[in-house]
Formats: sequence, C-alpha cells, structure tokens
Amino acid sequence: MNFFRGSILSVIILVWAASDSKVAFGQTEVTDGYLRIDAGAGDPLFTTYAASMSRSRLYGDKAYFMDYFSSDEPVSYSSQYAGELSLLWRVNDIVIGHTGDFAVRPRVVASFPDMAILKYQPFANLEVTETFLVYSSSTVIIDVRVRNGGSVPFHVSVYPVLRHVYDSLLVSEFDSTNYGYRLSHYESLERLHSNLYPAAGYPTQFKDFLGLDSMPGSYGGYPGESIVDFTEHIRLSNENDTPVYGLNQRKSGYIKLAALEKDFDIAPEQFTEFRVIRVSEPASVADSIVSSDTRVGMNVDIKKMEVADEEIFKTVPKPAFMTADEKLIYLGALNLVRECMLPPEGKTKFNYYVFSRNPIWGWGHGHQVMHESLSMIPYSLMDSRSAEESQEIFVEQQQPDGLIPYRVGPRGPQYYPHNGVGTTSAPFFSWTNWEIYEVSHDKIFLSRVYDTGMKYLKYLEENRASNRDGLFEWGPYGMIENVRDDWNVVFQLFAKDHTDTVDVSNRIDCLDLSCQVANEIYYLGKMAEELGKNSDSKELSSKFQRLQDLINRFMWDPVDKFYYNVSMEDHSFEYRGRSLKRKEIIGFLPLWSRVATKERAAELVTALTNDSTFWRKYGVPTLSALDSGYTPFVDCCCHWNGPVWLLWDYMVLEGLENYGYHKTARELADKLLLAVGTQLRNNHRYWESYSPDYPIQSSPSNYIWDSIMATIILRYYSR
Repeated sequence: MNFFRGSILSVIILVWAASDSKVAFGQTEVTDGYLRIDAGAGDPLFTTYAASMSRSRLYGDKAYFMDYFSSDEPVSYSSQYAGELSLLWRVNDIVIGHTGDFAVRPRVVASFPDMAILKYQPFANLEVTETFLVYSSSTVIIDVRVRNGGSVPFHVSVYPVLRHVYDSLLVSEFDSTNYGYRLSHYESLERLHSNLYPAAGYPTQFKDFLGLDSMPGSYGGYPGESIVDFTEHIRLSNENDTPVYGLNQRKSGYIKLAALEKDFDIAPEQFTEFRVIRVSEPASVADSIVSSDTRVGMNVDIKKMEVADEEIFKTVPKPAFMTADEKLIYLGALNLVRECMLPPEGKTKFNYYVFSRNPIWGWGHGHQVMHESLSMIPYSLMDSRSAEESQEIFVEQQQPDGLIPYRVGPRGPQYYPHNGVGTTSAPFFSWTNWEIYEVSHDKIFLSRVYDTGMKYLKYLEENRASNRDGLFEWGPYGMIENVRDDWNVVFQLFAKDHTDTVDVSNRIDCLDLSCQVANEIYYLGKMAEELGKNSDSKELSSKFQRLQDLINRFMWDPVDKFYYNVSMEDHSFEYRGRSLKRKEIIGFLPLWSRVATKERAAELVTALTNDSTFWRKYGVPTLSALDSGYTPFVDCCCHWNGPVWLLWDYMVLEGLENYGYHKTARELADKLLLAVGTQLRNNHRYWESYSPDYPIQSSPSNYIWDSIMATIILRYYSR
C-alpha cells in the first residue's frame, strides 16, 4: 500500500510539471535580499535538505546532508544508507578532486528547506553556480551553470558520482534513452538510535537512477573505489602523452561507485549549463515510474522552485541582527522545522511532522508527541495554519475519555499501554496552542483546541492524581510520559546497578507534571477569557491557585531552597529510604509555570546562576554539576543526568522572563546560541541534546525541537 502511494506521488509530480515541456535552465538568483547569505566552511550554516511538504511521503523518503566544507572531499550530498552524490572536475587535463584544491572554495549564497545554491571556482576563472534541489522524496537535482570568466578556453570534464558508503550498488543497465545508469541498493531497518518498525511499510530494496540531461561522454562502475581512488583513476588516465577520456562502461554487477562523464569546451565569456538527476524509488514500483521521475526532474524550472521557497518565508519576521551568524542560525532553525513537515496521509487529514528526515530512526519517525510539538511555536512564524493543522491531529485522535495518546499521526493513535493503562505525553498542549494563536489570531482554531484541552485536563485530574491529594504523578509508563526517557538520577536511585534504571514516577508526586498541569490550566484560563467563557475562566483561576498552593506547600524545601519531587504517602522528600532531593532542571519549572512566589524565584535564580551547579558554558544541564550522578558527556540519545536540552532550557528562560530577570534570561540565551553555533560551525547540524561543558558530542542529529532557536534569536538578538 505504501509503495503504491509512492507511485501515485510520482504520477502527480509528472502532471504538475507537465506545463514545462523543456528544461528551464537559467541563473537562479534570490529576489528577497534578506534571504541572500554568504556562508563559507566555518559559518554556522545548517545543511540538511528535504523535499517540500507537497512532494514528500513518509515511507521511502530521501533527504540529504550537504558537505561543502570538508577540504579533503568534493561538494557532496549524502542520504542516510542511500549513498552520496558529488561532482568531480577535470579542467584542461588537471583533475580537481576536492574543495581544498579549488581556486575559490564553495560559498553558499542561499539555503532553503529543500534547496542550496553554491558558488565556487574549481579552477581559476571557471565560475560555477551549483543549485541542489531535493525535488521530491525520490528525486534530487544538481543544476550547474558554468561561466568562463578568464581569457583562455577550457576543456572540461565533469564526473557526477554516486557512491554507496554502507553497502553496494547493483548495476541493472545503462539506459541510453534517459542518459544514465539504472541501479539498485539495499537499506537495513537497523538504525543507530532505534530501528525502523518492520510492520510499518518501510522499503528496504530501492531502484536508483543516475543521469544527465544529455548523453554522457562515458559512464562507469567501480567495485572497490572510494572518491580518492576514483580521482586517482582519472588522474592516471592523463599520464600518457595523449590523455585518455572515458570510463569502464560497466553494464552489470555489484559496484561501490557509479560515474558519468560530461565533456564540454567553453570559450572566454561563454556560459554552459547541465543537469544531474538522481532518483531512488522503492523496488516495488514499475521502471516506468523511475523514468517518469527522471523526465520530471529534467524539466523542473529551478527558478520557480526558488521563488516558491522565497514564498514560504513571506510571513517570517525579518529583523536586522547584530551578526551574520545570528541570521544564519535563525534561518536554519526555520528550515529545520519546515523540512520535518509531511502532508496528510493514512489516518489523519492534517499535515504532521517527524523528528528528523535525515537521519531517520524508528523513534524519531513514529509520529507526533506533545513535547516535540513545542517546535510548532517557532514554526507558526513561518506557516501558522500548518502549525495549527499539526496540533489538530491531537484533537482528531483524542479518545472519548479525554486521553491524548502518547503519539498521533498517519498510523493512528499510539497508546503504548502499560499495566492496562494508556500512555499520554508531557502536557504542553494548551501552551503550544496559545503561542500559535498569538500569531494566527484564529479563534475557530482556538475554540477547537480549547475544548480538547479542557477534556484532557479532566483526564489528567482523574487519572494522574490517583491519591487525590491535588498533586500529580505520571502514569505506569512514566519513563516516556515525562520525556526523561532513559538515564535519570531519580530512576537510578532504585536500580540494582549503574547500568539500570527503575521508573518510580507513578509512585511519587512529581514536580514536573504538577507544574505542567498548572501551566496548562494557566493557558486554558487565557483561552477561556479570550473566548468569553467567563465561568470557565473563574473555575480555571481557582484550580490554578489551589495547585500553586500545593506545590509551594509540599514541594519547596526551605533548607535547600529548591523544589523537589515528594512521596505520595506523606509528602516527605524521601521514598523507600532514599532521598528525592536531587537538584534537577525540573526544580526551575515553578518559574516557568508561574507557581513560585517572588521570594522563592529569587532563591531559584541564585541556584541557577551558580557556575559550579547549573550555570555551565553551553547552557543549563538537566542535573546539577555537583550531583554525584552528573555527566556532561553526550554519547547517545536520552541522557538526563547532565546534557542540555534546548526546549527545557527554553522553559527556564521563559521562567526568568516571567519574574522579570530579563538580563539573566539574555545570558542564558547567549549560552544556548554558543552551544548551537559551535555545533553548526563544526558539523553543520542541530542535535537532540548538547554537552553543557564540551564541544564534542554524539546524539540524534537534526532534531526538530531545536527550531526553538528561531524564537530565542528573534526575541534577544534582533535590532
């Protein structure tokens, strides 16, 4: 069924592009001066690209990471487990195999969610404008415009290369009709952080095509060659008195690298253009679909695509920033969230998001969760209606008893039942909706989500406050409900050894959930007031006051001057003989939820800004650095004993603003900007979490909720 949908997508694309009966080449220049950039290798540019929402699909989707910055590599575009696409250059028999040898190294002059435009000179005066476009989930285009800006003619050979890093490519044939190689490859469902769901419809076998817009001068397939090996192969062909042009013209067998050869002569002041197409479709589709994708790619009007990209930034605030870096991070954060959006399909009629499109891993490709949906706050700056649609999936898939299941999306609601109880997520629903409404001013949307939010609040009151003391505990599967889904200092208190965790969050009154419910009540109150529901507004105000009083009465420790979880039995800071007094980032949530008193807020700010505990180089860690369980090392996903998680730091930042600590909030923003900027300069990716102390780390990359940086930068760095 999912593969059939891919075929339909290709047919739709073909019909959409039918109006352009010939290849529409031409200089691609950005009209909106605000969106023009000039990014070199060390600038904080986000360089992952995915097809626009209307031409994307969930299964068999290919997005690409652009490496324009590694001096020992060519400009390359890699898709996880699907290979790496690049161009090699030979100019008047001089082979230029990596950007370190370019006369002028690549500069990125535009970067959109699906497109990058680069300028460079592989050889002096040979001026290249290269436009990379992820046109659809199956098709990418490299559109190249070359100008001879010198005084001597050049003979040029360009080699489009597709290399499979993790496995092999199988050559099917050279297709002279479509000017390229037909190939195939395999992709495992095993992924670094969590495997893809085998029953969900992810293809493992793919048909590929690598082609040019005209007949290549030659073509070849090589079973064991790296880019360096292939570059050396081209160089060796020059050692005869008469240079040898041409590749091995392999027509079958397993290879690691497929290449085409594009030859042309270019006189001084002359222009020439050509286009490279790469297609990757599930193996179940007909060969004719691959051919259709190829023809569509060859006929796409790149300028129209660029104009469409400018259009999605039309409503985005475009302030002046103090530095070019701030602008790059701002635009990159918006690119990140936009490219994670996918169109309606399956069991939802609304657009939705995945956590990342490159790389793809199981948990990150398993539908929406309320805490990831905080990314809709910055996304509303770009497309408030699309952000509203994403939130309306929670409305659409809410259960009759008010439960909002842990995940919602095209595969339907996902409950992850535990001990017979369905699992929900951290309740950020009404907060997110209010922030979107502040941009859209759409009262119809506000009314719908208000009703859902009220039902959800009732569900939480009835099912997450079991001892009826007015405070809240997580459900039986609290480890994922509370977001802190792996290493957590409280869970480890009850483990048998240091490699284990024991979830006790449904057996204690939890500070985080109690604050989050208070926050939901607060924003539901604002909605009720906005919608003229006066009796609801009064009731919600009373509920907020009662919960505020309970949190301050039982969860504040006057000795440590900090908020903690407490025992459900006697509201002490001890459970089963173990102290619950561990200073976690959740201790600052009373600032964010507005439940702290003014005096206690001051004590919390003192604790926050202590360099030896929470005020670290790259942000506020999830655990005090003085705690024995603290670790600043980010070596995988889901660690909550030290790493910085941007959205939780954003909540701390919001809390500081709530109590008037604007200068401290700005200082925290500076730390987060440093964390994100450092990684973008070093590796051009956003990350799920960040080390509070070190620039080296490893966690899931290109994580959607890092888009909150757009909101932070807009607030603190615009002039």
